[in-house]
Amino acid sequence: MKLVSWNVNGIRAAIRNGFYTSLAEMDPDIVCLQETKIGLDQIRIDLPGYRQFWNCADKRGYSGTAVFSRIEPASVSYGMGIPEHDREGRIVTLEFASFFLVNAYTPNAQHELARLDYRTKWDADFLAFLKELERRKPVIFCGDFNTAHKEIDLKNPKSNLRNPGFTVEERAALDRWVENGFIDTFREFNKEPGNYTWWSYRFNARTKDIGWRIDYFWMSASLRESLQDAFIYKHISGSDHCPVGIVLKD
Repeated sequence: MKLVSWNVNGIRAAIRNGFYTSLAEMDPDIVCLQETKIGLDQIRIDLPGYRQFWNCADKRGYSGTAVFSRIEPASVSYGMGIPEHDREGRIVTLEFASFFLVNAYTPNAQHELARLDYRTKWDADFLAFLKELERRKPVIFCGDFNTAHKEIDLKNPKSNLRNPGFTVEERAALDRWVENGFIDTFREFNKEPGNYTWWSYRFNARTKDIGWRIDYFWMSASLRESLQDAFIYKHISGSDHCPVGIVLKD
C-alpha cells in the first residue's frame, strides 16, 4: 500500500501545474493533501477510483485538507473535536482495519512568531488527539507540520534558530512525538542531509536547494515491521512543497 502526502499550496493552482500528471506518476493508494485553499462549493476534482474526503476552512481560500483513497475507510472524521482548532480545516482522519490515518496541516507560527502561543497549544492538543486514537489502534499521521525537527532537516539551521518553523518550542513538540513512541518514517531509511520538502519562492531557493524538511509521515512504533519504504519526491514540482510517501507491506 502506497501513501503520499503533499502540501499543494492551492489545489486549483496545483491542477494548473500538472497535479493530475504527478498523481498518475506516483500512483498512490491514498493521497493526503494540505493547504487546498478551496471551499466545498468550489470542488470539482476528477479522480476516478478515489473516494474523496474534504475538510475546508471557514475562511475561503485558506488552509484546508483532503484525502483521496482507493480503499474504503471504516470511518471518517474531521478535526480534533475542539472548536478552537477546527475552524481552519486542518485535520482529516480515516480509520482502516489495522490503523488510523491522520492527515494534518499544522498552523504556522507566522512572522515575528505572532501565532507561536496558539501553535504551541495546537501541538499539545494534537498529541493528545493522537494518543487517544492510539488507545484504539496504531496511528499513521502525515502532512505539513511546519517544523524542521533537527538541524539536518534544513539548509541553514544556525541562522534560523528563532525563525518560524525552527524555534525551540516547535521542535520540542516533535521531540514529544518521539518520546510518546512515534517514529519519523523517512529517518528509518535515510540519515543524510539535503533531503528537503519545502523551498521558499524567494532567492531562487529551490534551484539552489536551500530548503527545509517540514513534510512527514510518522507512525506508531508498533507499525514499524509493516513499513517497507519512505521517500521524498523531490523532482515533482507544482507547489513550493514536494510530495512525500511511504509504502506499507500488504
